[in-house]
Amino acid sequence: MTDLADPYELVPTAPDVDAYVRLRRDSGLSPKTREQAGYAVANSWAFAHVRHRPSGESVAMGRVLGDGGWYFHLADMATLPGHQRQGLGRRVLEWLLAQIDERAPANPYVTLMADAPGRPLYRRLGFVESAPQSLGMVRADRS
Repeated sequence: MTDLADPYELVPTAPDVDAYVRLRRDSGLSPKTREQAGYAVANSWAFAHVRHRPSGESVAMGRVLGDGGWYFHLADMATLPGHQRQGLGRRVLEWLLAQIDERAPANPYVTLMADAPGRPLYRRLGFVESAPQSLGMVRADRS
């Protein structure tokens, strides 16, 4: 049932490309081009965003990359600064995790790269640091 008093609505799809680009940039994630955003929007295993009902603006998002079998990676968890501290990140993350629980075979391996602002939320939802067994790494810029 939809709570019309709630100014936010979880939408179980990707935001449009322009909203994706804006959400990443304005929430402090690394900026991406429209071309990169198009691939992200089209090729995620699961995606959700939150729309602010009064303005119609997409204000939060997150997605899952994965093979559908055992490996799932949470990415692009972002909330616009003016809408933070409203539980929107938690709402998105809980929905994404529920999708994994409902649609994936038993015992999926679920990972994420945790920037400092998101760590308390991730810990509250059961994530633990994987170091020293494994350590997140990125490929160095080769330009």
